[in-house]
Amino acid sequence: KVPLEETGGGSVQAGESLRLSCAASMYRDTPGCIGWFRQAPGKEREGVAGIYPSGATSYYVDSVKGRFTISRDKATNTVYLDMSSLALEDTALYYCMACASCAGGDCISPRSAWGKGTQVSVDS
Repeated sequence: KVPLEETGGGSVQAGESLRLSCAASMYRDTPGCIGWFRQAPGKEREGVAGIYPSGATSYYVDSVKGRFTISRDKATNTVYLDMSSLALEDTALYYCMACASCAGGDCISPRSAWGKGTQVSVDS
């Protein structure tokens, strides 16, 4: 399994925006979803959002609904996570994964390996 590459993290003030990118070209023809996951210090990893090849969104975790948007460039199979109105609780290491399914915020039957992630830090 090959890890995906996450980029775009950084340090921002509360209320600002960031765009994360996930390079998943090697999984362009692989059925399943690409999901974003995050892990904050001292907390378990949680699913943030997931998207299928058709562009259909599988889920958003409740805490990001209305603030985060997941999208997919079909030509390059780059998956984006646009994050707005960032809050302190969004501080975490963000990962993307190719999964057979992203139902319920879980990466079911992972297709890729976990990568290094990209750090998002939100300050007040």
